[in-house]
Amino acid sequence: MTKQTALQTLIGLAQDDVDAATQRLGRVQRERVEIEKQLKSLIDYRDEYHARFTESARAGMAAGNVRNFQAFIDTLDSAIDQQRRMLEQATQRVEAAKPDWQRSKQKLGSYEVLESRQNAVEARKDARREQRDADEHAARVLRMRTSHH
Repeated sequence: MTKQTALQTLIGLAQDDVDAATQRLGRVQRERVEIEKQLKSLIDYRDEYHARFTESARAGMAAGNVRNFQAFIDTLDSAIDQQRRMLEQATQRVEAAKPDWQRSKQKLGSYEVLESRQNAVEARKDARREQRDADEHAARVLRMRTSHH
């Protein structure tokens, strides 16, 4: 296996790692957004329910209805607290996935820099070889001209 092939293999593996890390990061970000939407919906629903209750209470309400309202609000508050904890955990998963993605991108970038340098070295060697061949050809042509005269 030549160096070029080995380096290309490393680049391919590093690209696979970047792709996997990108997918993981995207998945945990989407999960976080979904949890955040659910939290907002719960808060909005609690606020609407509270507003409706307040409006109804102004007209007078039985004590049993007040207890039911308070119990339901308590249930909503518990659900909101649980959703906030889930959002915090989802945020931590996103923050944990970012460095993995960054490291994999950096590793790929390092291999690509090495490949670029290697290509530049090969290009310089090729240019020197072509120049040497051209010089040898010119020298041969010159020798042939001087030997014919």
